[in-house]
Amino acid sequence: MKLMTKEILNKIPALYADENTPCDEKICYVKFFNPVGSYTWYATEFDPATGIFFGWVDGDFPEWGNFSLEEMQNVRLPFGLGIERDKFFTPKKMKEIQDYKNRGI
Repeated sequence: MKLMTKEILNKIPALYADENTPCDEKICYVKFFNPVGSYTWYATEFDPATGIFFGWVDGDFPEWGNFSLEEMQNVRLPFGLGIERDKFFTPKKMKEIQDYKNRGI
């Protein structure tokens, strides 16, 4: 599966473009997930030159931070799987995303 599409690239803001936007108000444009694990990445910004995203990482220690498109593309999981993009996800404010709301952060 292609993790980054031209459609997403045309919508997602540049890295640091929304740094003054409150976290709850940031818009997540793409959701990635580990199909055999518990990690989910919600991307709010992206730098196409470096392949670095900024967003909410929901895993063992949920936090806002940077993550790499290249690293996600190179992950090899059991059964020949890799990190996937939620094809049915639609952009929404972080305060509307249940995983984020449930963390109470």
